[in-house]
Amino acid sequence: MIAEDWKVKAMKGITRKIAMAAVLTALVCISTMIVKIPSPLKGYINLGDCMVLLSGWLLPPVYGFLAAGLGSGLADLFSGYGVYAPATFLIKGIMALIAYGWIHILSKKGNPTFAKVMGGLLAEGFMILGYFLFEGILYGFSPSLVNIPANGVQGAVGLLIGIFLIRIIDGKIIKKL
Repeated sequence: MIAEDWKVKAMKGITRKIAMAAVLTALVCISTMIVKIPSPLKGYINLGDCMVLLSGWLLPPVYGFLAAGLGSGLADLFSGYGVYAPATFLIKGIMALIAYGWIHILSKKGNPTFAKVMGGLLAEGFMILGYFLFEGILYGFSPSLVNIPANGVQGAVGLLIGIFLIRIIDGKIIKKL
């Protein structure tokens, strides 16, 4: 009987993680597609990074990677940017891993919001570098420089909205209202 109770609890935990990853995958995809501002080099600026960061902050690493990568990659496919989908899958998935890793490294030493900001900054920096390298391979490295500011704006907005949303989720804003 004890073994059965453990199995039921374990399955509920796995089911909860899968359900949350599925919801975040959809939110990443939708937030990426809802606002699309074309960038100079055949890409687009979007709001998906806030949900990518949330995937890293809220889910275990594999689930966060898949939610961020699949949601973003699907948005590229659905939006006609299929050539970007494989790179987007990897870049956004790794962003979630970076966000996850830094929150767990720095939260033990102090302020969890600081850990999220630092992890978000590193994740967004990785995104800028990742797309620069990918677009450099596709279009050449000199032309790819024009997208760095656009990706920087996307990253900054994604981080600001992500911090706001995680504070709501953590109950730090709702309690004050």
